[in-house]
Amino acid sequence: MALSQRLEFRQSQALVMTPQLMQAIKLLQLSSLDLAAYVENELERNPLLERASDNEPSPEPQALAGAEPPAAEGDGVAQSMGEEMESGHVPMDEGLGNGIENAFPDDAGESNAPVEAQAQPAYSEWSGTGTGSGGREDVDYNLEAFVSAETTLADHLAAQLALAISDPVQRMIGQYLIDMVDEAGYITGDLDAVADKLGAPRKQVEEVLSVLHAFDPQGVCARNLTECLAIQLKERDRFDPAMQALVAHLDLLAKRDLGALRKICGVGDEDLADMIAEIRRLNPKPGLAFGHTVVQPIVPDVFVRPGPDGGWLVELNSDTLPKVLINQRYHSQVSKMARSDKDKTYFADCFQTATWLVRALDQRAKTILKVSSEIVRQQDAFFVKGVQHLRPLNLKTIADAISMHESTVSRVTANKYMATNRGIFELKYFFTSSIAASDGGEAHSAEAVRHRIKQMIDAELASDVLSDDTIVEKLRESGIEIARRTVAKYRDAMRIPSSVQRRREKQAQVGAAS
Repeated sequence: MALSQRLEFRQSQALVMTPQLMQAIKLLQLSSLDLAAYVENELERNPLLERASDNEPSPEPQALAGAEPPAAEGDGVAQSMGEEMESGHVPMDEGLGNGIENAFPDDAGESNAPVEAQAQPAYSEWSGTGTGSGGREDVDYNLEAFVSAETTLADHLAAQLALAISDPVQRMIGQYLIDMVDEAGYITGDLDAVADKLGAPRKQVEEVLSVLHAFDPQGVCARNLTECLAIQLKERDRFDPAMQALVAHLDLLAKRDLGALRKICGVGDEDLADMIAEIRRLNPKPGLAFGHTVVQPIVPDVFVRPGPDGGWLVELNSDTLPKVLINQRYHSQVSKMARSDKDKTYFADCFQTATWLVRALDQRAKTILKVSSEIVRQQDAFFVKGVQHLRPLNLKTIADAISMHESTVSRVTANKYMATNRGIFELKYFFTSSIAASDGGEAHSAEAVRHRIKQMIDAELASDVLSDDTIVEKLRESGIEIARRTVAKYRDAMRIPSSVQRRREKQAQVGAAS
């Protein structure tokens, strides 16, 4: 077979992501703290960017439901994002309008982003090293970026919560309780206040707390020292009646009143000494095993407040919005002084980088506000009645409602927090699974179905214990289409025994009462 050379023309399509679009995607998924660090790095490397001063006059408050915020004109600053967004809020009754455009490559709708740029700006990577138009700069690696971060107690408990509890409502309650754990590993707060805040029964809060008590390290999430020691003794299978009496009278142990302890526990001197030695081997502060890592407070990105007309007002937290400006006066002066092509190209790149950064920050804030507002619309019953009324919600529902792509909604809901009348929650916690309706009607929330199953089991009699098949039939009669294995899974998740075990327990209780 002969070999030859020839020229061919081929036409193909490919998705090319410019540095501007990559930066927009990066900014969208950053948390408020990471975003502040990113903007601080840009302020250091770009001479045309400057931080807005507090004494500069702020523009009139405006709702983010219309066109782009007007840019300042003149020889001073040219564009300001942070102050334009500082007082922006959206009444839930009026809606958001259709003026917000997509600036991200996978969003539905047209983009106003300058996809093709005359000069590629020198964007910096998140690690802090800069990249020019020709590739990576020849700089040293930041070795600190390769050091693994120390795991905090809250992160350790949250990771276990994701594996132990699949129910979204119980997981929300569990995360709320984890946020109340102090450095020593104790829960600081009243369960009645938690139940009232979340609109959940106290019994359900106690059930979630019992799950947290099984987490590592042993004794974590206890409400006091007695409960902390009791949890550890139960894990070691040493919580017998004598040890239980000893733990309940720690005040006598502190006073070294051994005579009273022997009488209360009903043991001799040798057994009491062994019990005290067992107590001393326990850890009274299990949370300290995770070091003294500085706990960063959660700063909400969005505030949700009751509106005057009975609706909800969704407002961005102005403290989390970076306030950056482009100094056009300085750009005009240095552009006139530039003589070489290299200097002209550098200042042109800096100006384009600064312009796109301000625009990307503005689009990021608007997208967060738009997604948060739709979440509040969908989960209105949660804010009014409590956690039991969470609606089934997924990313596609939000994306279709606001004409965006699911991946964009996913980025927005990651590492973003909403401050509500029921506490501070991450946006992703408002997404719950659903159970289809047997009559083709509106789907039922998985938590609502679990609550219905628990109510049926609590109301059953010893002579008429409901099997899983009977529960399935009763749910179908009420319009809920569910499989038997799903009922068994929900029952196991709520730590409810099978019908055979429940029948034995109820019959034993009836026999003991008679």
